[in-house]
Formats: sequence, C-alpha cells, structure tokens
Amino acid sequence: MTETVRAGGSVDQRFLLEKGGTVPNAPRTLISPAVPITALWTVERGLSPVIATAIHDGHSARPDLEALYALGHEERLREEDPYTEFTIRDVPNRIVFHRSRFEVDINRNRNGAIYLTPQQAWGLNVWQGAPSQQQIDASLRIHDSYYQMLLAFLQGIERQYGRFVVLDIHSYNHRRGGPTAIPTSQERAPDINIGTSSMDRVRWAPIVDALTAHFQSYKIKGRPLDVRENVAFQGRGEQTRFIHEHFPKAGCAVAVEFKKIFMDEWTGEPDMEALDELRRMIAAAVPLIEKTLAGQT
Repeated sequence: MTETVRAGGSVDQRFLLEKGGTVPNAPRTLISPAVPITALWTVERGLSPVIATAIHDGHSARPDLEALYALGHEERLREEDPYTEFTIRDVPNRIVFHRSRFEVDINRNRNGAIYLTPQQAWGLNVWQGAPSQQQIDASLRIHDSYYQMLLAFLQGIERQYGRFVVLDIHSYNHRRGGPTAIPTSQERAPDINIGTSSMDRVRWAPIVDALTAHFQSYKIKGRPLDVRENVAFQGRGEQTRFIHEHFPKAGCAVAVEFKKIFMDEWTGEPDMEALDELRRMIAAAVPLIEKTLAGQT
C-alpha cells in the first residue's frame, strides 16, 4: 500500500533549495522530486512488523500561514528534525510527515498541536499575526486525519502480524546557546535518547533492551554512541501515547531521539558520513527487532 510514491528524500530540503534556504549544498540524495510540495504525508507499506516514522522531518507550510510567521525558514528549521526521513529509508514500513511542526505538531495532543504562545515553542515568537480560528481549524483537521490514517495503518499491521514495533525517530538540539557556544553537557544529552515512559516497559523489555544494545554497538565517525533511556526526553509524545492507548498488547512504540551530531543545527548543513552510518544502523535494527518480536510470548 502506497499513498504517495516517493523516490527517496525529503520535501523540506527541496523546498529550502527552491526558496534559497539554509542547505544549498545538500547532497542530491536528500532531495526527492517525486514528492509534491503540497504533500501532507507519505505512507509506504512493506512485509514486516517493524515501522519507522519521521513526523518532524517536514518543513513546508500552507501559503496562508507563511505570510503570518515571525520566524524565518532558518529559525523554523532549527526546531524541526531535518534528515530523519533519510535515516529510515531502508525500513519496510515508513510514515513521513511533510509539513512543518510550526503548521501543526503531530507529536502533541490536539489542544497543543498549534504553537500559539512562546511557551509552546521554546520561547520563540512564532507569529507576527495570529492565525485565525479558521486557519487553526484547518491545521487541526490535518492532525485528526493523520491519526485516523495511523490507526487504520497499524490495525492492518496488527491483523497481519499480531504485534508490531514502531521506531518513532526524532532529533534534538544541543547547541542552543549559539554556533560557538558550549554544547549541552554529554551527561544531559546522550547521542541517542530512548524514550519509553508511555509504554509497558516490563512487557516490552526484550525489544527495548535489544534495540539499546544494538545502538550501543555502533560507532558514528569512529566514536562509540552514548545511548541512554529517558534522559533528555521521556517518550511522552502524542504518537507513542496514541499507539500504546490503542494497541496496549500489540504495539510497542519506541521514541528514538538522535542528538544533532549528524548536522550543523545552526546552518542546516548535513554530515553525510554520519547520516549514512545512522541509516545503516537503523536498517540493521529491523531484522533484530523482527527476531526479538518473534521470540516473545
């Protein structure tokens, strides 16, 4: 099942290139001419109980909202998760959300999915002119439609395999003070944060422990990865909560947060060597998860 056929790549990188944005030197492998700028999301269905999502990968927003933003493209990109789509391309089942979290944040509940105050957006003043109720309602309809789609998609996986694992892939900043400022300490900012607070941790321990050990066995550009659980984030996003609510026995959703060691979070410039290694790491996790899932009773 394919709702939108894609040739690989992320709509937001192409969008930035077209608009003269912050990643003019982005490799062509990160750009997908097959995905229209108007796309909301892409769903690809494969033969596996493992699903990966990149729901903060998107950068584009509706034209009627673009005129209202107080933030430029670079400022918005800094809080988005560019290139996360690239890292999951080898997972058989993939869902990629193409719109900016500044249009609608799929990973927040419906009441908080639109950033209306700075407190909702890392202290940023998002709007120079507040969106109308009509515009807010249009964004919330996207939120509603996404979760309707997700429920139907996962029900199909459940019918076929009985159980499934969702890798909810995100990234996070660690140089918020500026491009030359001291980064967040390693103690508080692991290279990979595994968020598990919304799941039945005992039930899904074999999956989480196997995935953590797998990530810890990898190196990025020769450096072992610091992988820890519920340090920088606890995995309480709306998507994992939704999955565990609707599939309490069948669905394991693991929030995976990559620290932005694969890019310059201030310029948007990707590090292709690091991205390639992250992509291989996730690809290699799929058969491990399938084997572990098959071994659970």
